Amino acid sequence: MHDKLLQYIRLGYDFTEEETEAVKRCFEPVKYSRNTVIEEAGKVPNYLYYIVSGYMRLYYPDSKGNQVTTHINCPPGFFTSYAHFINRTRSEDYVECITDCELLRITKDDLDSLVAGSQAMKDFSISVFQQSIAYNENRSRELSALGAEQRYLKLLEDYPGIIQNVPIQYIASFLGMKPESLSRIRRKIIN
Repeated sequence: MHDKLLQYIRLGYDFTEEETEAVKRCFEPVKYSRNTVIEEAGKVPNYLYYIVSGYMRLYYPDSKGNQVTTHINCPPGFFTSYAHFINRTRSEDYVECITDCELLRITKDDLDSLVAGSQAMKDFSISVFQQSIAYNENRSRELSALGAEQRYLKLLEDYPGIIQNVPIQYIASFLGMKPESLSRIRRKIIN
């Protein structure tokens, strides 16, 4: 499993053999079944996950008890309730495996140790967090500027496998609409 993470981090960064071994030591391989909540609301997130395979989501329950999906991710990518993981604060979010998932996970202490001991890992980590900030800014812009159908089409363009792997109610929530509205949009596109 480590091979996929190592290929990903080596795309733009030169890691020594020692740094590579440290990454292997610190990232623990784990597997979870679909519909498994791996981080619970009300707690400090224990891990940052690298997705080797599968789909994950971040969600919170609204005041009516509905699950509001704020993020969906697939490989290659890192996933957790980022701000709470980094700041060691209690998260309001759940982290769930939508499908069966193969993951590599790292604790905050181990991540800090890797970053402190490796300039390449420090540079890579900064890049990952910059990408996360850019993604969130772009997502906010899309939610406010694009119509429902445009948001759906953009999602399909960016993540073509999402429809086969993620339940429609999660996709609708992620796109800021009701499942019925998304079903109407899908029917319109098909016709």
